[in-house]
Amino acid sequence: MYQAIAYGASSAASRLAYTTIQRREPTAKDVQIEILYCGVCHSDLHQVRDEWNSVMPTVYPCVPGHEIVGRVAKVGSGVTRFKVGDLAGVGCLVDSDRTCPACQQGLEQFCPNSVLTYNAPDKHLGGVTYGGYSDSVVVDEHFVVRVPGNLNLAGAAPLLCAGITTYSPLRHWNVGKGQKVGVVGLGGLGHMGVKFAHALGAHVVVFTTSESKKEDALRLGADEVVISRNANEMQRHAFSFNFILDAVSAQHDINAYIHLLARDGNMTLVGAPEKPLALNSFGLIFGRKSVSGSPIGGLAETQEMLDFCGAHNITADVEVIPIQKINEAYERMTRSDVKYRFSIDMASLKVE
Repeated sequence: MYQAIAYGASSAASRLAYTTIQRREPTAKDVQIEILYCGVCHSDLHQVRDEWNSVMPTVYPCVPGHEIVGRVAKVGSGVTRFKVGDLAGVGCLVDSDRTCPACQQGLEQFCPNSVLTYNAPDKHLGGVTYGGYSDSVVVDEHFVVRVPGNLNLAGAAPLLCAGITTYSPLRHWNVGKGQKVGVVGLGGLGHMGVKFAHALGAHVVVFTTSESKKEDALRLGADEVVISRNANEMQRHAFSFNFILDAVSAQHDINAYIHLLARDGNMTLVGAPEKPLALNSFGLIFGRKSVSGSPIGGLAETQEMLDFCGAHNITADVEVIPIQKINEAYERMTRSDVKYRFSIDMASLKVE
Protein backbone atom coordinates (compact mmCIF):
# COMPACT_ATOMS: atom_id res chain seq x y z
CA MET A 1 0.00 0.00 0.00
CA TYR A 2 0.94 3.61 -0.39
CA GLN A 3 -0.58 6.85 0.81
CA ALA A 4 -2.24 9.14 -1.72
CA ILE A 5 -3.54 12.66 -1.20
CA ALA A 6 -7.15 13.41 -2.01
CA TYR A 7 -10.23 15.54 -1.37
CA GLY A 8 -13.11 13.81 0.34
CA ALA A 9 -16.16 14.21 2.56
CA SER A 10 -16.32 12.80 6.08
CA SER A 11 -20.12 12.98 6.31
CA ALA A 12 -23.21 13.97 4.32
CA ALA A 13 -23.16 17.41 5.92
CA SER A 14 -19.45 18.11 5.68
CA ARG A 15 -17.57 20.03 3.00
CA LEU A 16 -15.02 18.23 0.89
CA ALA A 17 -11.55 18.75 2.32
CA TYR A 18 -7.94 17.65 2.04
CA THR A 19 -7.32 14.10 3.25
CA THR A 20 -5.10 11.08 2.70
CA ILE A 21 -6.19 7.63 1.53
CA GLN A 22 -4.62 4.23 0.98
CA ARG A 23 -4.02 2.92 -2.52
CA ARG A 24 -2.77 -0.56 -3.37
CA GLU A 25 0.61 -1.08 -4.96
CA PRO A 26 0.08 -2.22 -8.56
CA THR A 27 -0.37 -5.97 -8.95
CA ALA A 28 0.67 -7.79 -12.15
CA LYS A 29 -2.27 -6.50 -14.21
CA ASP A 30 -2.59 -3.06 -12.63
CA VAL A 31 -1.88 0.40 -14.00
CA GLN A 32 -1.01 3.26 -11.66
CA ILE A 33 -2.10 6.63 -13.05
CA GLU A 34 -0.98 10.09 -12.00
CA ILE A 35 -4.27 12.00 -12.24
CA LEU A 36 -4.04 15.24 -14.22
CA TYR A 37 -7.74 16.17 -14.51
CA CYS A 38 -10.96 14.86 -13.03
CA GLY A 39 -14.38 15.88 -14.27
CA VAL A 40 -17.15 16.75 -11.84
CA CYS A 41 -20.36 14.79 -12.41
CA HIS A 42 -23.69 15.67 -10.78
CA SER A 43 -23.72 12.15 -9.36
CA ASP A 44 -20.62 13.11 -7.33
CA LEU A 45 -22.73 15.68 -5.50
CA HIS A 46 -25.59 13.21 -4.94
CA GLN A 47 -23.19 10.59 -3.59
CA VAL A 48 -21.26 12.97 -1.32
CA ARG A 49 -24.50 14.24 0.21
CA ASP A 50 -25.92 10.71 0.54
CA GLU A 51 -28.94 11.67 -1.56
CA TRP A 52 -29.16 8.15 -3.04
CA ASN A 53 -29.31 6.51 0.38
CA SER A 54 -32.19 4.19 -0.52
CA VAL A 55 -30.33 2.78 -3.54
CA MET A 56 -26.63 3.14 -2.82
CA PRO A 57 -25.91 4.58 0.63
CA THR A 58 -22.66 6.50 0.91
CA VAL A 59 -19.83 5.10 3.01
CA TYR A 60 -17.60 7.77 4.54
CA PRO A 61 -15.02 9.02 4.03
CA CYS A 62 -16.11 9.44 0.41
CA VAL A 63 -13.65 10.46 -2.31
CA PRO A 64 -15.69 10.99 -5.48
CA GLY A 65 -14.67 11.32 -9.12
CA HIS A 66 -15.16 8.94 -12.07
CA GLU A 67 -14.04 11.09 -15.00
CA ILE A 68 -10.30 10.55 -14.68
CA VAL A 69 -7.57 11.49 -17.14
CA GLY A 70 -3.89 11.17 -16.37
CA ARG A 71 -0.51 9.76 -17.24
CA VAL A 72 0.65 6.22 -16.53
CA ALA A 73 3.20 6.29 -13.71
CA LYS A 74 3.71 2.56 -13.15
CA VAL A 75 2.57 -0.74 -14.68
CA GLY A 76 2.43 -4.28 -13.35
CA SER A 77 4.57 -7.06 -14.81
CA GLY A 78 1.65 -8.53 -16.76
CA VAL A 79 0.35 -5.31 -18.30
CA THR A 80 0.48 -5.35 -22.11
CA ARG A 81 -1.63 -2.40 -23.27
CA PHE A 82 0.04 0.48 -21.43
CA LYS A 83 3.51 1.74 -20.69
CA VAL A 84 4.83 4.46 -18.39
CA GLY A 85 4.13 7.90 -19.85
CA ASP A 86 0.96 6.94 -21.78
CA LEU A 87 -2.14 9.12 -21.49
CA ALA A 88 -4.90 7.06 -19.91
CA GLY A 89 -8.40 7.41 -18.55
CA VAL A 90 -10.70 5.71 -16.03
CA GLY A 91 -14.46 6.05 -16.06
CA CYS A 92 -17.26 4.80 -13.83
CA LEU A 93 -16.07 1.18 -13.48
CA VAL A 94 -12.88 -0.32 -12.07
CA ASP A 95 -13.83 -4.01 -12.05
CA SER A 96 -16.45 -6.63 -12.94
CA ASP A 97 -16.67 -10.41 -12.72
CA ARG A 98 -15.46 -10.81 -16.38
CA THR A 99 -17.44 -14.08 -16.68
CA CYS A 100 -21.14 -13.17 -16.89
CA PRO A 101 -22.92 -12.88 -20.27
CA ALA A 102 -22.77 -9.07 -20.13
CA CYS A 103 -19.01 -9.05 -19.59
CA GLN A 104 -18.48 -11.66 -22.29
CA GLN A 105 -20.30 -9.35 -24.71
CA GLY A 106 -18.26 -6.30 -23.72
CA LEU A 107 -21.14 -4.80 -21.75
CA GLU A 108 -19.45 -4.54 -18.36
CA GLN A 109 -21.83 -1.74 -17.37
CA PHE A 110 -24.56 -4.38 -16.99
CA CYS A 111 -22.48 -6.83 -14.98
CA PRO A 112 -24.30 -7.70 -11.72
CA ASN A 113 -20.92 -7.68 -9.96
CA SER A 114 -19.44 -4.53 -11.46
CA VAL A 115 -17.36 -2.33 -9.15
CA LEU A 116 -17.84 1.44 -9.29
CA THR A 117 -14.84 3.74 -9.22
CA TYR A 118 -15.84 5.06 -5.81
CA ASN A 119 -18.11 4.06 -2.92
CA ALA A 120 -18.09 0.38 -3.94
CA PRO A 121 -16.60 -2.58 -2.07
CA ASP A 122 -12.81 -2.72 -2.51
CA LYS A 123 -11.75 -6.37 -2.71
CA HIS A 124 -8.07 -5.44 -2.48
CA LEU A 125 -7.90 -3.24 0.61
CA GLY A 126 -11.32 -3.69 2.20
CA GLY A 127 -13.62 -0.74 2.78
CA VAL A 128 -14.74 1.08 -0.35
CA THR A 129 -13.12 2.30 -3.53
CA TYR A 130 -11.93 5.90 -3.74
CA GLY A 131 -12.34 8.03 -6.86
CA GLY A 132 -10.48 10.58 -8.89
CA TYR A 133 -10.39 13.61 -6.57
CA SER A 134 -6.90 12.35 -5.80
CA ASP A 135 -3.34 12.56 -7.04
CA SER A 136 -3.29 8.95 -8.27
CA VAL A 137 -5.31 5.79 -8.78
CA VAL A 138 -4.53 2.11 -9.36
CA VAL A 139 -6.82 0.19 -11.72
CA ASP A 140 -6.74 -3.16 -13.54
CA GLU A 141 -5.63 -2.49 -17.13
CA HIS A 142 -8.89 -3.93 -18.54
CA PHE A 143 -10.71 -0.92 -17.08
CA VAL A 144 -8.21 1.66 -18.30
CA VAL A 145 -8.67 3.37 -21.69
CA ARG A 146 -6.26 5.19 -23.97
CA VAL A 147 -6.75 8.95 -24.33
CA PRO A 148 -5.89 10.44 -27.75
CA GLY A 149 -2.96 12.80 -27.45
CA ASN A 150 -4.51 15.53 -29.59
CA LEU A 151 -7.36 16.18 -27.15
CA ASN A 152 -7.40 18.92 -24.53
CA LEU A 153 -7.09 16.85 -21.36
CA ALA A 154 -9.31 19.06 -19.18
CA GLY A 155 -12.10 18.71 -21.75
CA ALA A 156 -11.40 15.02 -22.27
CA ALA A 157 -12.02 14.08 -18.62
CA PRO A 158 -15.86 14.39 -18.79
CA LEU A 159 -15.87 12.11 -21.83
CA LEU A 160 -15.39 9.21 -19.38
CA CYS A 161 -18.97 9.68 -18.11
CA ALA A 162 -20.91 12.43 -19.89
CA GLY A 163 -19.31 11.44 -23.18
CA ILE A 164 -19.94 7.72 -23.12
CA THR A 165 -23.42 8.19 -21.58
CA THR A 166 -24.54 10.09 -24.68
CA TYR A 167 -22.40 8.31 -27.29
CA SER A 168 -23.59 4.82 -26.35
CA PRO A 169 -27.33 5.24 -27.12
CA LEU A 170 -26.57 7.13 -30.34
CA ARG A 171 -24.48 4.20 -31.52
CA HIS A 172 -26.93 1.58 -30.24
CA TRP A 173 -29.77 3.15 -32.25
CA ASN A 174 -27.53 3.57 -35.32
CA VAL A 175 -27.77 7.34 -35.55
CA GLY A 176 -26.16 8.62 -38.73
CA LYS A 177 -26.55 10.50 -41.98
CA GLY A 178 -30.08 11.04 -43.25
CA GLN A 179 -31.61 10.87 -39.78
CA LYS A 180 -33.33 13.58 -37.77
CA VAL A 181 -32.22 13.57 -34.16
CA GLY A 182 -33.53 15.58 -31.23
CA VAL A 183 -31.63 16.43 -28.06
CA VAL A 184 -33.74 17.49 -25.08
CA GLY A 185 -31.86 19.71 -22.64
CA LEU A 186 -28.57 21.50 -23.23
CA GLY A 187 -26.57 20.77 -20.10
CA GLY A 188 -23.57 18.59 -19.28
CA LEU A 189 -25.05 15.56 -21.04
CA GLY A 190 -27.06 17.33 -23.70
CA HIS A 191 -24.19 19.39 -25.08
CA MET A 192 -22.21 16.19 -25.64
CA GLY A 193 -25.21 14.60 -27.37
CA VAL A 194 -25.35 17.53 -29.79
CA LYS A 195 -21.64 17.26 -30.60
CA PHE A 196 -21.82 13.51 -31.21
CA ALA A 197 -25.04 13.54 -33.25
CA HIS A 198 -23.62 16.32 -35.43
CA ALA A 199 -20.34 14.45 -35.94
CA LEU A 200 -22.29 11.29 -36.87
CA GLY A 201 -23.93 13.26 -39.69
CA ALA A 202 -27.48 13.58 -38.38
CA HIS A 203 -29.74 16.62 -38.68
CA VAL A 204 -29.75 17.82 -35.07
CA VAL A 205 -32.56 19.70 -33.33
CA VAL A 206 -32.08 20.96 -29.77
CA PHE A 207 -35.08 21.38 -27.47
CA THR A 208 -34.64 23.88 -24.68
CA THR A 209 -36.84 26.02 -22.43
CA SER A 210 -34.38 28.90 -22.65
CA GLU A 211 -34.16 31.38 -25.52
CA SER A 212 -30.69 32.33 -24.30
CA LYS A 213 -29.33 28.89 -25.23
CA LYS A 214 -30.18 29.16 -28.93
CA GLU A 215 -26.89 30.67 -30.02
CA ASP A 216 -24.83 28.19 -28.05
CA ALA A 217 -26.81 25.21 -29.35
CA LEU A 218 -26.02 26.28 -32.92
CA ARG A 219 -22.35 26.74 -32.01
CA LEU A 220 -22.22 23.21 -30.63
CA GLY A 221 -23.56 21.72 -33.86
CA ALA A 222 -27.36 21.97 -33.80
CA ASP A 223 -29.10 22.64 -37.11
CA GLU A 224 -32.25 23.93 -35.43
CA VAL A 225 -33.32 25.01 -31.96
CA VAL A 226 -36.87 24.65 -30.66
CA ILE A 227 -38.20 26.42 -27.59
CA SER A 228 -40.15 23.56 -26.04
CA ARG A 229 -42.69 25.86 -24.37
CA ASN A 230 -43.82 27.07 -27.79
CA ALA A 231 -46.64 24.72 -28.86
CA ASN A 232 -46.54 25.87 -32.48
CA GLU A 233 -42.81 25.22 -32.79
CA MET A 234 -43.25 21.77 -31.26
CA GLN A 235 -46.16 20.86 -33.52
CA ARG A 236 -44.15 21.83 -36.60
CA HIS A 237 -41.87 18.83 -35.87
CA ALA A 238 -44.63 16.28 -35.17
CA PHE A 239 -43.98 12.69 -36.30
CA SER A 240 -40.59 13.54 -37.83
CA PHE A 241 -37.78 12.31 -35.56
CA ASN A 242 -35.94 9.03 -35.95
CA PHE A 243 -34.34 9.37 -32.53
CA ILE A 244 -34.56 11.68 -29.53
CA LEU A 245 -32.00 11.79 -26.71
CA ASP A 246 -33.61 13.02 -23.49
CA ALA A 247 -30.91 14.42 -21.20
CA VAL A 248 -33.18 16.18 -18.69
CA SER A 249 -33.02 15.15 -15.03
CA ALA A 250 -35.89 17.38 -13.86
CA GLN A 251 -39.60 16.62 -14.10
CA HIS A 252 -40.90 17.18 -17.64
CA ASP A 253 -43.55 15.93 -20.05
CA ILE A 254 -41.98 13.16 -22.15
CA ASN A 255 -45.27 12.62 -24.03
CA ALA A 256 -44.69 15.92 -25.83
CA TYR A 257 -41.52 14.43 -27.32
CA ILE A 258 -42.98 10.99 -28.03
CA HIS A 259 -45.48 12.88 -30.20
CA LEU A 260 -42.56 14.10 -32.30
CA LEU A 261 -41.21 10.62 -33.09
CA ALA A 262 -41.75 9.16 -36.54
CA ARG A 263 -43.01 5.60 -36.96
CA ASP A 264 -40.58 3.18 -35.26
CA GLY A 265 -38.78 6.15 -33.69
CA ASN A 266 -37.07 5.81 -30.33
CA MET A 267 -36.53 8.16 -27.42
CA THR A 268 -33.75 7.20 -25.01
CA LEU A 269 -33.59 8.64 -21.50
CA VAL A 270 -30.14 9.38 -20.08
CA GLY A 271 -31.32 11.89 -17.50
CA ALA A 272 -32.73 10.50 -14.27
CA PRO A 273 -35.60 12.53 -12.79
CA GLU A 274 -36.15 11.92 -9.09
CA LYS A 275 -39.84 11.04 -9.50
CA PRO A 276 -41.43 8.67 -12.09
CA LEU A 277 -42.44 10.24 -15.39
CA ALA A 278 -46.03 9.85 -16.63
CA LEU A 279 -46.27 7.95 -19.91
CA ASN A 280 -49.27 7.91 -22.27
CA SER A 281 -49.21 4.46 -23.87
CA PHE A 282 -51.32 5.56 -26.85
CA GLY A 283 -48.47 7.82 -27.94
CA LEU A 284 -46.31 4.72 -28.32
CA ILE A 285 -48.90 2.33 -29.73
CA PHE A 286 -49.89 4.51 -32.68
CA GLY A 287 -46.58 4.55 -34.49
CA ARG A 288 -44.83 1.55 -32.95
CA LYS A 289 -42.60 3.95 -31.05
CA SER A 290 -40.39 3.07 -28.10
CA VAL A 291 -38.88 4.65 -25.02
CA SER A 292 -35.69 3.25 -23.53
CA GLY A 293 -33.00 4.13 -21.05
CA SER A 294 -29.24 3.89 -21.25
CA PRO A 295 -26.36 4.17 -18.73
CA ILE A 296 -22.65 4.34 -19.65
CA GLY A 297 -21.07 1.98 -22.18
CA GLY A 298 -18.73 -0.98 -21.84
CA LEU A 299 -14.96 -0.66 -22.01
CA ALA A 300 -14.66 -1.43 -25.73
CA GLU A 301 -17.33 1.13 -26.58
CA THR A 302 -15.72 3.69 -24.28
CA GLN A 303 -12.45 3.27 -26.16
CA GLU A 304 -14.35 3.55 -29.46
CA MET A 305 -15.89 6.80 -28.21
CA LEU A 306 -12.52 8.26 -27.25
CA ASP A 307 -11.04 7.29 -30.62
CA PHE A 308 -14.04 8.93 -32.33
CA CYS A 309 -13.42 12.06 -30.24
CA GLY A 310 -9.78 12.02 -31.25
CA ALA A 311 -10.70 11.74 -34.94
CA HIS A 312 -13.27 14.56 -34.72
CA ASN A 313 -11.51 16.66 -32.06
CA ILE A 314 -14.47 16.45 -29.68
CA THR A 315 -14.19 17.31 -25.99
CA ALA A 316 -16.59 18.62 -23.38
CA ASP A 317 -16.94 22.36 -22.84
CA VAL A 318 -15.47 22.82 -19.38
CA GLU A 319 -14.67 25.37 -16.72
CA VAL A 320 -11.35 24.35 -15.18
CA ILE A 321 -11.16 24.80 -11.42
CA PRO A 322 -8.63 24.09 -8.68
CA ILE A 323 -9.64 21.42 -6.19
CA GLN A 324 -9.94 24.14 -3.52
CA LYS A 325 -13.07 25.44 -5.33
CA ILE A 326 -14.89 22.10 -5.41
CA ASN A 327 -17.38 23.03 -2.67
CA GLU A 328 -18.24 26.23 -4.51
CA ALA A 329 -18.61 24.18 -7.71
CA TYR A 330 -21.09 21.85 -5.98
CA GLU A 331 -23.19 24.82 -4.89
CA ARG A 332 -23.09 26.21 -8.41
CA MET A 333 -24.18 22.85 -9.83
CA THR A 334 -27.30 22.95 -7.68
CA ARG A 335 -28.11 26.27 -9.39
CA SER A 336 -27.19 24.95 -12.87
CA ASP A 337 -24.49 27.62 -12.93
CA VAL A 338 -21.93 25.81 -15.08
CA LYS A 339 -21.26 25.75 -18.80
CA TYR A 340 -21.18 22.82 -19.29
CA ARG A 341 -18.97 20.78 -16.95
CA PHE A 342 -16.40 21.46 -14.25
CA SER A 343 -13.00 19.86 -14.69
CA ILE A 344 -10.57 19.83 -11.77
CA ASP A 345 -6.90 20.58 -12.42
CA MET A 346 -5.44 18.03 -10.03
CA ALA A 347 -2.06 19.79 -9.93
CA SER A 348 -3.83 22.14 -7.51
CA LEU A 349 -4.04 19.30 -4.98
CA LYS A 350 -0.30 19.64 -4.35
CA VAL A 351 -0.73 23.31 -3.38
CA GLU A 352 -2.38 22.41 -0.05
